[in-house]
Amino acid sequence: MSTLVIVESPTKAKTIRNYLPSGYRVEASMGHVRDLPRSASEIPARVKGEKWAQLGVNPEADFAPLYVIPGDKKKVVKTLKDALKQADELVLATDEDREGESISWHLLQVLNPKVPTKRMVFHEITEEAIHAALENCRDIDNQLVHAQETRRILDRLVGYTLSPLLWKKIAGGLSAGRVQSVAVKLVVTREKERRAFRKGDYWDLKATLLKQKASFEARLHSLEGTRLATGSDFDEATGQIAAGRSVVLLDETQARQLQTRLQSGVWTVSNVEERPSTRKPAPPFTTSTLQQEANRKLRLSARDTMRVAQNLYEQGYITYMRTDSVHLSQQAIEAARSCVETRYGQAYLSPQPRQYATKAKGAQEAHEAIRPAGSSFRSPNETGLSGREAAVYDLIWKRTIASQMAEARQTHVTASIEVEAAVFRATGKRIDFPGFFRAYVEGSDDPEAAIEDQEILLPPLRTGDGLSCANLEAIGHETQPPARYTEATLVKVLESEGIGRPSTYATVIGTIIDRGYVRLSGNSLIPTFTAFAVTALLEQNFPDLVDVHFTARMEQTLDDISTGEADWLPYLRSFYAGDQGLEHQVQTRETQIDATVARTVLLNDLAARVRIGRYGPYIELDSDGASVRASIPPDVPPADLDDDQIERIIKQKVEGPDKVGLHPETGEPIYLRIGPYGPYVQLGDSSDENPNPKRASLPKGLDAGQVTLDLAVGLLALPRQLGYHPETGAAIKASQGRFGPYIVHDQGKEGRDYRSLKGDDDVLTITLERALELLAQPKTGRGRKKVESLKTLGPHPEDQDPIAVFNGPYGLYVNHGKVNASVPEGVDLATITLEQALGWLKAKASSQGTKTSKARANRSKQPGGAAAKPSGRTTRTAAATKKTGATSKTTAIAKKTKTKSTRAKTTPPASGPDPGSAS
Repeated sequence: MSTLVIVESPTKAKTIRNYLPSGYRVEASMGHVRDLPRSASEIPARVKGEKWAQLGVNPEADFAPLYVIPGDKKKVVKTLKDALKQADELVLATDEDREGESISWHLLQVLNPKVPTKRMVFHEITEEAIHAALENCRDIDNQLVHAQETRRILDRLVGYTLSPLLWKKIAGGLSAGRVQSVAVKLVVTREKERRAFRKGDYWDLKATLLKQKASFEARLHSLEGTRLATGSDFDEATGQIAAGRSVVLLDETQARQLQTRLQSGVWTVSNVEERPSTRKPAPPFTTSTLQQEANRKLRLSARDTMRVAQNLYEQGYITYMRTDSVHLSQQAIEAARSCVETRYGQAYLSPQPRQYATKAKGAQEAHEAIRPAGSSFRSPNETGLSGREAAVYDLIWKRTIASQMAEARQTHVTASIEVEAAVFRATGKRIDFPGFFRAYVEGSDDPEAAIEDQEILLPPLRTGDGLSCANLEAIGHETQPPARYTEATLVKVLESEGIGRPSTYATVIGTIIDRGYVRLSGNSLIPTFTAFAVTALLEQNFPDLVDVHFTARMEQTLDDISTGEADWLPYLRSFYAGDQGLEHQVQTRETQIDATVARTVLLNDLAARVRIGRYGPYIELDSDGASVRASIPPDVPPADLDDDQIERIIKQKVEGPDKVGLHPETGEPIYLRIGPYGPYVQLGDSSDENPNPKRASLPKGLDAGQVTLDLAVGLLALPRQLGYHPETGAAIKASQGRFGPYIVHDQGKEGRDYRSLKGDDDVLTITLERALELLAQPKTGRGRKKVESLKTLGPHPEDQDPIAVFNGPYGLYVNHGKVNASVPEGVDLATITLEQALGWLKAKASSQGTKTSKARANRSKQPGGAAAKPSGRTTRTAAATKKTGATSKTTAIAKKTKTKSTRAKTTPPASGPDPGSAS
């Protein structure tokens, strides 16, 4: 007897063949073998004349879908049919979720088998799981099929009904979607909040205090019994202290006066509080949490994360990766607890097996969380994986192991220190027992947040202790606008609001980026002006479709259909047909929507208008009959466009680039221009002989009006070679990049050592001596204590740098340069040898390499080439202060160009073709 088994992919087919008995043939369907038509060419001739043919769904025939076999799947279908002719039995072994059930149902319809057919499901590809699945085959679940088909039809109705309206009213190539349009609205709303934001300024004091020889930091907390103002006390709409807040707000003058007065005061500990706390490990991964954590820790997009996870699943390394469940099977719990006890010891095992409850009502049908496959878990070093696959597997393995580990126990220490009428506070954290921290610590969305697993120790303090003040600083602060969404935070909000399903988030985020609604800058999602225009049109005319709560209710109804609690056909009729249905709403609104209004982005505090044209967004300014249009550089976020920027953009359009002067050596003109990534200087003119003249971006914080000839010449000369390192003989250079000015000690194959320049350093004047001084300073994070080695093992055979043993919050570890490697449990300090340390370090360096093997794709580049990244942590903050007084200047330029209005309308702006022609 021969059996044909059909799965989705060749990788899955290759893996599953290893576990099936003889007589089984495995073939891949390459995903869906049929779908709704993607283009007019796929519509069958018999229905081409029907008015619903382009839609691919016939609303008048109970929303009957028009399924076709795409041209690229016809060969696959023929192969499957030929294989079925030789089989006595058909087993459909596609994934166990709604999508997989749908693929199996379509295969059944297309192949029309005459032999017995079974549905086989499993959530991991191991020998044990496959044999169990063969013994427990079932029929296709028609409720799941109807639920998936309803989603597919609903998405087609929304997309194919609304998208043509966007093409007519705004621009071609746009699309609307049931989930994607809500995701775009969320990103746009956050950008509006940033635009409305007004910054506030406040000052405080930071003291460096000494208890005997131990130093620690303390911050001013209160004055004369009233708490000092912090950023959270400000109203984001006004930049002033929020109403009802009783706080002391210091300006610079007051802070410096207080600094002078308190410096020589008597500092006394007035109170010490210790607060013990415990922290439980996070649940094992679901689809959503895996996407979030991979984005935070590995900088992987949701799309890339799911692609890697799919490969790991199909190769048999992890369980099924599309799941909303945090449940672990008994087999998985036993495997995880065995790993914990073997690696970390009985003390690190949770007293009882820990099980987590799934909160999502409409959870995907997979039975378990994402975990390593099998009844015993392979450690990351045992898999042989590399690159992204190794990094993602490492995350999944650690998270699963940590879920069965003991809680971490910590003590938070707060010390109050009085000096005159001021109270300073110092805070510390002591890890009493690391527990699951030994295996895993969840990442943080806030790049400025303290790393959770880092101890910050204070010296022993008691009430009444006298302290000496080594240093007292007055520090100014500015409140920051709301942070833009990252893929991780957007996924988290979509899931918490019940919008869509986590299995679709990767596709949704990929779509809104591909369609030009959002662009990635670093890890931030920045909406485009087109996203503003589309969101405004939908909000004004189809508010339900971009309403978070309406969309969540729609998702709940679709879940109810999958469980049989709701009927799919009445729901589709109420949504699409009738006077209140989507079809009638679009037909009615189409004649009422003015295309010019729809293409206009309303930013009320600007003198100029922002419109969407054929070639992208542009500025339009009228004055005394003159009209000037100029393209907006694509890197200008909507939150940051102000009248000063508009003035420069229009001035460059009308008058051409500003000429700074002539280069003293070549005699070529140097221009100040505004490009896609902001202002920059350019040496010479573009020509056939010199199509790419040298360019250099202006340093951050430098206004275009401050550019002098000397400054421009210096910027164009970067990178500057300062000299050679006296020990290595390697070159030391100064330059600037995305994160500001820096120096680099370039040792070629040995690597590059970067240091960010300090506040008083100038990239154009820094000397070799100062660069060597900066390079000699260790790279240290905030709040980290200096750790003394317990034992020096000897020099590394490759570079002769020392290898030493240290004691950290999670046990012993060995260090060589930038690499730390944990010492295995049970190894005594006295017995550690250099050879053992070399082995641990080599394994750790190999695993670290997988996490950094690929530089960020799509990194924004300033003119003049990609920027190197200096070391250190930098906060990128959009300029949020709204300029005033620029309106009159912008209007003046428009008046000045009245006689040039014809040329202004026909000459393309410097940044591209005239976008206004579309209007």
